[in-house]
Order: sequence, then C-alpha cells, then structure tokens
Amino acid sequence: MYAADTIVASATAPGIGAVAIVRLSGPRAFEILDAIFRPAHPAELTPRTMRLGDVVDPATGARIDRALAVVMRRPASLTGEDVAEIQCHGGPFVVRRIVALALDAGARMAEPGEFTRRAFLNGRIDLAEAEAVADIVAARSDCALAIALEQLSGALSARVAELRAQVVAIRAHLEVEIDFSDEDISLPSRREVGNETEIERLIADVAVLHDSFARGLLMRDGVRATIVGKPNAGKSSLLNLLLGADRAIVTAIAGTTRDVIEDSVQLGPYALVLNDTAGVRDSTDDIERIGIERTMRSARDADLLIAMFDSSRPLESADLDVIRLTAGRPGLAILNKRDLPAAIAAADLRERGLNIPILPFSAIHLEQAGALRAELTKAIAALVAPSAPSSDAQLTISRERHRDALSTALAALKNARTAALSLMPPEIVAVDIMAAAAALGSITGEISSEDVLDAIFRDFCIGK
Repeated sequence: MYAADTIVASATAPGIGAVAIVRLSGPRAFEILDAIFRPAHPAELTPRTMRLGDVVDPATGARIDRALAVVMRRPASLTGEDVAEIQCHGGPFVVRRIVALALDAGARMAEPGEFTRRAFLNGRIDLAEAEAVADIVAARSDCALAIALEQLSGALSARVAELRAQVVAIRAHLEVEIDFSDEDISLPSRREVGNETEIERLIADVAVLHDSFARGLLMRDGVRATIVGKPNAGKSSLLNLLLGADRAIVTAIAGTTRDVIEDSVQLGPYALVLNDTAGVRDSTDDIERIGIERTMRSARDADLLIAMFDSSRPLESADLDVIRLTAGRPGLAILNKRDLPAAIAAADLRERGLNIPILPFSAIHLEQAGALRAELTKAIAALVAPSAPSSDAQLTISRERHRDALSTALAALKNARTAALSLMPPEIVAVDIMAAAAALGSITGEISSEDVLDAIFRDFCIGK
C-alpha cells in the first residue's frame, strides 16, 4: 500500500564517481533537507534552482560534504510529491553518511522502484511509462533504448488508449441495446457489430500490437546467435574476432571447446548475444558428448545460426549435420579459411541444401571483420523488421505483461465476435467486451492490483 511518508535513497549507481545524488520524496522532504543542509548564502531555496552549501550533522554540527541542493514542489516533480535532491561528491562513504543523516532526521529508506511507483500512483506517469524507466536503465543497445524511449514518451499508452476507447464505444452500444430494447430506436444489429467495421477491425489492430512482441524482445534483450560447425572450423576464432578479445581458447587440437561460451557484442543498433559451442561430430568422449548435446540445445534455442565451414577440408558428415541444423532457420554461413588452398566452395554447400547467405572468410585476417559485422547486422535487421507494413509497424512491445494483456484482449474480442455473429443476447456479448476493455486498461494501469504493482517494481533498482 502507498504510505504517505518521506523516503530517501541514492539515485546514482553504487561505487566511486565524481558526483552522486541523494534523493528525498514525501511530505517532509524539505524539512529534512533544512535539517541537514546549510546554504552557503542563507536564503529560502528557490524551486528548481541549485544552491551551494554544506551537508552537516545536526547532532554535532560537523560538516560532511560541500554539495549542491535543489527542491521541486508537488505536484510538478518526479514523484508528484515534494522532492529534494543533494548532489554531493561521489564517494560511497559520503553517500552513506548523507543517507544516514536523512534517516536520522525522519526519512525512511526507499524500496526498489519506490520513487517511480509513487510517480505512477500520483498520476505523473502511467504504468507502461513506469516500466519504460526500468527498460531505459537496462538498455544495452540503441534499438532497446529506442523502444524504451518511445514507450516513455507515451506512444504505446496512446495507442492502447485509442484501442480501449473503441472497445468502450462498442460496449456503450450494447448497453443502449440492453437498456432500451423495448424502445422504438434504430440500432445497428449485433451482426453488424461483429463484422469487419467493428470488432473485426479491432481484432486486427490488437493483433498487430500483440504480434510485435517477438520482434520487440529481440530488440530489447538482443538476438541470440549460436556458432555451429565441426571441430577446428574456426568457431572460437570467429567469436574472438567479433568480440575483439581472446574470449575462447584457440588451438589446433580438435575438441578444445567443450562447453557453450556466451558473450555479447553490439552490431549497429542491435545487441548480438554470441554462443561458441563444441564442434559437431560423433565422439566417444563422455565430456565432449555432453558439450555436443549442449551445442544442439543452444542451436535449437538460438534466434540466428552462424554456420562455420572449413573451406580447406572436404565436406564431412559433420558438415552435413550442420547444414541440416540450418534448414528453415535464419542465419549466415561462414566459409572459413579462404587463406588456405580451397577444397570446397560455396556451390558445394548449395548442392548439399544450404539456403542461408554464404560469406567467404578468413578468421585470421582482422580486416575482414567489417564485412562480417555488416552481414550479421543485415541478418539481424531482417529478423527484427516488421513482418507486414502497417501504421503500427514501428510501435513495438517488449514486455511479457503487455503481451499477456493483449492476448487476453484478443481472446475476449474473438469471443465477442462469435457471440455477436451468432446473435447472442447483448448481455453475453457485453461480458467479453468488458473483459477486453479491462485487459487493455491493465497495460497502462487504469486497472491494476497491488500484486501486479509489486511484481513490476520489485525488479527496479533502489533510488529509481
């Protein structure tokens, strides 16, 4: 439950830095600031104006730090409450001392996400925008940041509100039919409500947003790519080249890599999560067999396959196994070791059924890294591109809570369509329409429970 007390926390990451921020929010924020901060030139703090002064211990008068302070009056503040911030030097000890002084003066330590939660409860942001705050903090690529910023700007909330308004309009029609069924009023039939001009169009619009989840998840969390190939095809060398570091051990001994090695790299606006795996082959070594099983599991779970082939060696059964793994999957084939005399060419791989793009390559030539990155970026872009042109093509969801709510709304709308086309009583149709409206409202927080809020904000960091 929302407690109208005053909370405090460091709003900057732990560790040593040039500057740290200690944030207060609540009815006693200004009072507590007055108790521990002495302006260099005594005067009332003007809202949104930084003032220089000293942080002091009220009990002893000892100076803790020279700092800047600013106040923001409710409701035009981050949380909708009175907010005060102290910008101090960024040493962990200094920050802890200032937070401790605020606690002694009557504040309570903020819980994870409590500042943002208060902003939501006080109407400063809706629930989708609050989640966007966490996504901005966690973003690890340009496209992940773009999704989060779009959501924070209210684009998703506006589209959901538009869809919900259309659902409510249908519900209003049904309510009129229920209340005035005995009156001589001309109303659209329930069959007309269920046709393409009403519920059918809504179903299509909600489905577009729902189906953007798979794309949005790749943009937010990164595309998972598994490097597969027979032993000594150059998988570990490729991983090291992409990462720009010796992340995997490279030797001439087949089977050096026994387990899946994972790391990530940014390619253009995208995050690529790379998995180097044990070589694909038949093996009698128990440990190597476990590694190969993990290779297969990683390949099945991957969004993108990077198939490695050694152009200096004839095709073997392990190469054919790799080709079979790529069937129907997005990916890129690397015809490696082109610096050595060629035993196979791209045409040989095509003849054996390989259908993904092929890049002739040499993992020991650093200058070829640019071409490799460009091809991988192109493959990722094809994965995250909208499947069909639409006015909502650029609007993307990336949270399972949003997908689940849209799934519920879709199911309810389809049930309502079936009931309307079957000429069921309006009360029956209205039940599903109300369920669809409630599901859409839950995305922005128009309808939310305490349990939902707890689940959302517990993953925030303290100070946000």
